Amino acid sequence: MDGTFPGARAASAYINRIGTAVPSNDVHQPFIDFADSLLPDARARRLFARMAERSGIGHRYSHLRPNPPGAPSLDDAGFYRRGAFPGTSERMRFYEREATALALQAIGALVIAPAEITHLIVASCTGFSAPGLDQIIQQRLGLSPSIERMLIGFMGCYAAVPALRAARHIVRSEPAARVLIVNLELCTLHLQETGDLETVLSFLLFGDAASACLVTAEPYGVALHSFHAATIPGTSELITWRIGDGGFDMHLSGQVPPTIAAALRTERARNDGAGMLQGGSAGDVAHWAVHAGGRTVLDAVEQGFELPAQALSHSRRVLHDVGNVSSATLPLVLSRLLDQGEKGPGLAMAFGPGLAAETFRFSMV
Repeated sequence: MDGTFPGARAASAYINRIGTAVPSNDVHQPFIDFADSLLPDARARRLFARMAERSGIGHRYSHLRPNPPGAPSLDDAGFYRRGAFPGTSERMRFYEREATALALQAIGALVIAPAEITHLIVASCTGFSAPGLDQIIQQRLGLSPSIERMLIGFMGCYAAVPALRAARHIVRSEPAARVLIVNLELCTLHLQETGDLETVLSFLLFGDAASACLVTAEPYGVALHSFHAATIPGTSELITWRIGDGGFDMHLSGQVPPTIAAALRTERARNDGAGMLQGGSAGDVAHWAVHAGGRTVLDAVEQGFELPAQALSHSRRVLHDVGNVSSATLPLVLSRLLDQGEKGPGLAMAFGPGLAAETFRFSMV
């Protein structure tokens, strides 16, 4: 393959580098131990244990350091005290304290001179403050007070795609632009003390992480081609993310994977210029960068597009290593592709509230 899709125009915006960061505390197994004490009956506990074993997740990370099983608080800071989980305001204060350091760690992995940055885009759906994370990063990095900033909030797991789309528009209109994109998510900040099995299973997926992407017109890295957004009719309640009194309330229906699989089968069958494949075929794609929303979501993409078993290997590895880290997940997958140093055309996609899919074509150059 020559690095472009049939009929694709040369890209003018590129992800040159990606930096990533996760907190130091692995909380995956401690959460599994805690969940066993939440669920009200033996059948629910057996089902949860089976789903945890089949999840494809080996590690998830958090700023909170876990206590041994059975302790009065899940963490050594006393944030998640049994019977007295914190309210939303306390969780937002935690976000304001901890988010910046993780974002700066990811930015530091880029090894860039702050004076070079002309635009800053920040995407996050797990916390709010004002001044926002964009302004705090600007101040901490010593960026120009007049730097152009954009904050993308509460879009959920697919927010990395609109952020990259905005960066591409900037670079195509201002070729000298050097755009820094930061995706920062503290998903473990929204744990709930509940015996509802579906809710507990959703908590099994999520961890904390940050990513930082440098997007410029310099022709190396990941060339960004056309973007495409689609919402599946009648699915608005399958994924929801609402602000409650005790943090943000996640609902992730078990119908999400089969709905995605059916929608992708339709996309593959119609195969016209207005679809995800834009008149091409899955066989044209050398590299797949799919948001690691969960094992069953990746299975649904594989089935819907009839992909070979290894097509989503980078996504499955990210899922195993860090879990679903919301909007930071897709950049982590793309960073694996960059590390491989391979060439050729690719397709990226992420799913989130709506139920919506955000996709774009790319080339490794």
